[in-house]
This record gives sequence, structure tokens and C-alpha cells, in this order.
Amino acid sequence: MNPFSSGTRLRDMIRAIRACKTAAEERGVVRKECAAIRAAINENDNDYRHRNLAKLMFIHMLGYPTHFGQMECLKLIASAGFPEKRIGYLGLMLLLDERQEVLMLVTNSLKQDLNHSNQYIVGLALCAMGNICSAEMARDLAPEVERLLQFRDPNIRKKAALCSIRIIKKVPELAENFINPAAALLREKHHGVLITGVQLCTELCKASEEALEYFRMKCTEGLVKTLKDLVNSPYAPEYDIAGITDPFLHIRLLKLLRVLGQGDEDASECMNDILAQVATKTESNKNAGNAILYECVATIMSIEDNGGLRVLAINILGRFLSNRDNNIRYVALNMLMRAITVDAQAVQRHRATILECVKDLDASIRKRALELVYVLVNESNVKPLTKELIDYLEVSDQDFKGDLTAKICSLVKKFSPEKIWYIDQMLKVLSEAGNFVKDEVWHAVIVVITNSPDLHGYAVRALYRALQTSADQETLVRVAVWCIGEYGDMLVNNIGMLDVEDPITVTESDAVDIIEIALKHHTSDLTTKAMALIALLKLSSRFPSCSERIKEIVVQYKGSLVLELQQRSIELNSIIAKHQNIRSTLVERMPTLDLLEWEEKQSGSIPNTTSSTPAHASINIPNGVVKPSSAPLVDLLDLNSDDVPAPSSSGGDSFHGLLDIDLSGAPKQSGVNHSPNNGTDALLDLLSTATPTQSSSAISDLLNSGQDNKTPVSPLEVLSSPFSNSIQPTSSAGAIDLLDSFATNSPIQENNGPAYPSVVAFESSNLRIGFNFSKLPGNPQTTIIKATFTNLSPSVYTDFIFQAAVPKFLQLHLEPASGNTLPASGNESITQTLRVTNSQHGKKSLVMRIRIAYKMNNKDVLEEGQINNFPQGL
Repeated sequence: MNPFSSGTRLRDMIRAIRACKTAAEERGVVRKECAAIRAAINENDNDYRHRNLAKLMFIHMLGYPTHFGQMECLKLIASAGFPEKRIGYLGLMLLLDERQEVLMLVTNSLKQDLNHSNQYIVGLALCAMGNICSAEMARDLAPEVERLLQFRDPNIRKKAALCSIRIIKKVPELAENFINPAAALLREKHHGVLITGVQLCTELCKASEEALEYFRMKCTEGLVKTLKDLVNSPYAPEYDIAGITDPFLHIRLLKLLRVLGQGDEDASECMNDILAQVATKTESNKNAGNAILYECVATIMSIEDNGGLRVLAINILGRFLSNRDNNIRYVALNMLMRAITVDAQAVQRHRATILECVKDLDASIRKRALELVYVLVNESNVKPLTKELIDYLEVSDQDFKGDLTAKICSLVKKFSPEKIWYIDQMLKVLSEAGNFVKDEVWHAVIVVITNSPDLHGYAVRALYRALQTSADQETLVRVAVWCIGEYGDMLVNNIGMLDVEDPITVTESDAVDIIEIALKHHTSDLTTKAMALIALLKLSSRFPSCSERIKEIVVQYKGSLVLELQQRSIELNSIIAKHQNIRSTLVERMPTLDLLEWEEKQSGSIPNTTSSTPAHASINIPNGVVKPSSAPLVDLLDLNSDDVPAPSSSGGDSFHGLLDIDLSGAPKQSGVNHSPNNGTDALLDLLSTATPTQSSSAISDLLNSGQDNKTPVSPLEVLSSPFSNSIQPTSSAGAIDLLDSFATNSPIQENNGPAYPSVVAFESSNLRIGFNFSKLPGNPQTTIIKATFTNLSPSVYTDFIFQAAVPKFLQLHLEPASGNTLPASGNESITQTLRVTNSQHGKKSLVMRIRIAYKMNNKDVLEEGQINNFPQGL
């Protein structure tokens, strides 16, 4: 016989495929076999049709296309014999799914087989329908399936019930037709029929409120009796699994009772006794018993309140936590997470066992237990639980320390009863796992310390001790360096000693030594070194006797390859050597930060002045504060082929209450979009958009900003803090002594060159903007624009903000506006100065897009436009 003829037996084809050595050889065998099957289909070969379809099913399971044989399934289903129908229905379920249009052709054959006198053929039709029934087929054949729910043979009733579940899922509106037949199935003695009937009732309750109410009224007591009989039934070998009679039926009945009891007090009351009986009588030494207990606990936690039952259920979960099986412990932790919202006190009794699960070898159990402990903590138990977690932090795996550290820090912050306890716990975390602590956590520690004047001395002494033993923890080093720089005199003189601490002897030289060690430590990154240099500058003022030594340390970085360190070294050396008269003023202590504002800022309840504002959102940003571009501002930037940078606004409010905090440890340029990188990237971003001759020093910027804003905060103190704000760079003309002009702040000098006509840059029915132009002496590329904003309406404008964007060949700097309230009817105006530098002066003219946002009668208004009518020569 030809090995690839339609008469080839299935086993021969399988043997030939398995004998193939390569995938190409297998494809060749399959291709030849498919060709033989196609030829047989074309010849309408009835003798071997069932054999060909069996081979097609095997080829289909190997992943090869078999769509050409779909019609063969329908032909076999239409045959009269049972063997042909069996192969046909099996092929139908394997080769087709409910989305195939050809399935519509089999509906009539299914209807005939559902009414067939042979119960085995009826069973084939129900099995196929339960697997691939579509919504249209369900509507057509639902009456036949409903009738078969009362068929004499239990196997047919069982299959009809499963098929009914498929119909209800596909067409929920047919649910009401199956309510009475499903209720009748609950009285069955045959366990197979009963379990499918319970499953059908469960699906009906989910699909129909009418069915749910019906089963609550008519069937709850019957289900309770059935479950009671099952629990108390004698040994039945045909249903016994591990000494438990039919655990599958147990679980299905408990799930249906859970649905019926949820939200109904009467139904819940009816099933309380049997649930208690199941919970107490079921053995937990076998997996089948544990499965029943788990479902029983889930049912108890879902039905209406019964305190005693819930305590019993939570105690069962507590026993689960002591089980050796990881799966059982894991599902117990999951269930306890749900139970804690219902009865937290009962869960608290198992706190010790849950803490042990945090130390489990299985990573998934550790994480789930840690989440549960986090939920368990409250004001009354925060101290013992935190102590347990910190003790475990010392020996925990490196992979787990990140999650554990984050939870501990969150708990300490949330439930801290007093600041000294907060500082103690955070120092322990920083000492044990400082490298896993996120930036916002150690920033918060500094905020709390600065906000606690009576604990300054205690904190700096504790940090000094911790730093001597844990110098490799980066975040601990940063906090310690910052605090020693701020409160070094309190460390040396033992100021603010508390009764709970022991005296410590630290000399001025010791304080400088530990900063120097941190500065030169091989693990210190750029942020830490920058903070250490600033701390040394502070100590040079606090400890005059160590000033020369500090100067020698600082000078070592004048030749650093890292530009940030080189710049800081040169500037700080200049302060120490030449400007001792102002050094003490520059390094005054940081003012107390408002802890409430800081916490609200972290939680997002205070709008960040550097965050993007939607076009229709309420705008509460002080006029002139830097505001980077956001999605609604994209159109503002679409000027021409030269892409423009983010819209520039003025930075005049740069020290506004120290609320806008940059935690990178270095100043940023405003007017440039910054990603939230920290460490080296954030510091190096300072120089990413300017050449060395354009970039001014950080101290000079701070001094100028401090004078412009009349801010009482010492500018260098803001720089030295890890909370330095955004700083607007101004151009500098080379290497000069940046502090020689500390006391001066020269206004912009206008030259007596050619005068430029004023223009109305923008005018609408509500607003007029006028531009007056002037030039800087000796700098024709730079134009000073004085913008005047006039209100043309009878309503007052509040929260007034002006934004502008220019192409890349222009550089734009906005000074602070004269106000943010614009009086009505042109009575007064707001003025704002813009400085524009044209790198293509004489080749390209100025061009600008503007956007104005304000509130009129408490409604947000947004206006925008493009300005092209600048005078020639700018």
C-alpha cells in the first residue's frame, strides 16, 4: 500500500512522523499526507473519511493548517452510524471554534441528534455543543437542552446541565428558562448530576437577580440539608477521597451557599450551623480537607456578620500558616488580607505567626506576609512590629531588602509616635540597608531633623556614631555629612544632650576627618562628594582653627575631571581665601522647613510649581515661576522648522518658601526640561545646555537670585542643602571673582543706539499686549523687551501667567512679572521684562509664540498667538 494514500492507517502516519530527524523532513511527510487527504476529499471517498479526519486531527495538533478538512466533519456528523458521528463531533470540536461561519451549517444536525433515540448520540451532540456553542446556536437549541435536563439517563442530565452553563454565559437573557429545571437538579441523589446542578445554579445566580432571589427563597434550606447529609455520610468507596466523601461536591455546595448568603441575613442565618460543623469536623491533615476548609472560610467571610464564625475562620487560617505546604500558607495569607478589613482584631492574634512568614524561604510568601504585616500595623503596635522587621532586615536576603526597607520606612513615617523614635528607627534602617533607601526617604529624614530644633544635637551625634560603623551605606553618609555640616558645633560641644544618650568626645579635627573620609571614600558618588564639599565650607566657618586644613582639602579638587566638583572647589576656595567677611553669612543654618507643607508636597496635595498644568485646569502658579512643557503646550512650540525648547517662564520665585525642592544635591537650569534623574545625571545636567562661557557659577546665580527676590534665606545655604531649588543661569563673561560684586546688583543698562518702534504684539477682545524694545550696550544680539499687559474687559483677571516659546536659534529669559492680578478696564497694567538673544542676528528675525492664562470670574481662560511683527534689526 502507498504509505501516503488515503488508506494509510493513523498509526502508520504517526510512526512516519516520529521517525523524522529534522523539522524539514517532518514538514515533507505532513505535506504528502495532506495531499493524499485532499485527493480523497475530492474523490468523495466515503470508506476512509473517518480515517482521514482522524489523521487531520493529529496534523492539526502538530500545528499545521487543516482548514481544508472542515467540511469532512459535517459530512461525518450527518452520517447515521455512531462511530462516524463520534469522529465527526471530535473533529468539529478540534478543527472549528464558535467564530467559524461554517459552524452555522451544523445547527440542524445538532438539533436532530439532540432528539435522537440513541442516548450516546445525544451525549455526543451535548458534548460538542457545550464546547463550541455560539450565541446564535444557543438561542436555536436552548429548548432541546432544557428538555434534556429531565432526561431519564443521569449522564445525559449531567451533560445537559453543563451545556446549559455554556448557553447562559453566551445568552444571559435565557437564564430564566433554566431556573425551574436547575432547582429540580438540586434534589438529585446521583452525585454527578447534583454537582453539575449546583454549578448551574451558581451561574444562574450570577447571571440573573431573579434566579438569585428564587434560589434564596426556595433552595437554601435544601442545600444546607444536602451539605449536612454529605458531611455526616458514612464511608462510600465510589466517592471517597482521602477519607472525605466527595470533596468536589463539598466545595461546589459551599460556593453556592456563599453566593446565596452574601447580602442576605436570613440566608446567612440559615447556613451558620452547617458552616460551623464543616469547619470543626473536617480533617486538615489531607489536601482534600484543606481545600474544603479554605472554601468554608471564604464562605464565612463573605456572608453576613457572625462574629463567632469569623473568629473560627481566622483561626483556621492561622493553622494554615503553620502548615508545611507553601501553597496552603500562601492562600492563607491571601485570605487574611481580605479578612483584616472585616475583623482586624482576630487577625492581630496571629501576628507572631505572620511575622514568621516574613522570614520564610519562599519569596512569594515573604512578600505576601510583608504586605499583611504592613496592613496590621497601627499606633498601638508600631514599635514592636517595627523592631521585629528591623531585626530581620539585618539577616534578610539582598533581593528582599528593597521591599522590606520600603515598607519599614513607610510604617515609621506613617505611625511614628514621636520624632526621636522616628530618627532612631530611620538611622537603624539607613545603617543596615541605606543603599536600598529611596531618595525621598533620606530627604524626609533631613526635613524632620531640621524641623526639630531640640533634637539637632542628638541627631548629629547619633549620625556621627552610625557613620563610623556603616560608611558604606551611601544614603546614611549623605544625611550624616549634611547634618555634621549644619550642626558640627553642636557635635563638638555636646549641645542639646538628652538623658537617653551617653556623652561623646569629638574634636573639631575629628568632625573634619569624618567629612574628608566620606569625600574620599571609594563608594561615594558625585552627589555625596558635592554635599561633602559644602559641608566642609560650613565647618570652615564653624571651626576657624581648621580653616586652613579645610582649604587644603577643597583645593585638591580644583583639577578634578568632574566639572561639577572642579567648579565647587574653585568657588568654595575663593570664599575661604578672599571673602571671610561674608562667609559666616553665607553658611548660616538652614531655616526650619514647614513639615506640613513638605508632607503635603510629597503626597501631591500641593500643586508643584514645576509640574505641567492642563489647559483647562485651575492654575495656581505664582507668575514668573518656571513651568516646563506638557502635552497641552505642544502646539505652543510649533513655530517653524526650527524646533523650539520648552516654554520659558521667569524664575523670580525661585526660593518661594523652599517649597519647590530639587533633591539631586545640585542646582538645575530653569527653562530646560529635566528628567527626574538623581545622582550624577542630575548634577551633570547642569551643564548640558550651555557652554562654559555661558554658564555662570552656582553661587553667583544664587546671590543674584537672592537679591532680586529679597529672600531672607542665605543663598549658599540653599545650595548646600540637598533641597536646592531651580536656579536661572545668567551669562558670565569669563573667569572672574564671582563674589566681588556681592553687594551690587546692577540693573540692565539701556544704550543710546537706534530706537525701535513699540508694537502691539497681541490684542483680543479681553487683552492687549504691547512690546517696547531696547538693546544692551555693546551686545546687538540681545534685545530687552518690556511687555505691558492691559485688561480690556470690565472684569478683574487673577492668577495671571504669561508664557513664551522661541525657536532654537533664540534664547529667552523672562524676569518676574510686576504682579499676577490685572485690574479691569485698563486702570492699571502688569509689566514683565523679556531678554531675547538672537544667535542668527542679521540673518533671521525674531519670532515668538505666546500663551496667556488667567482667571476671569473664577473661570480659567487661555489665550495664545504667534508674534511675527517684530521691528527689523532685532
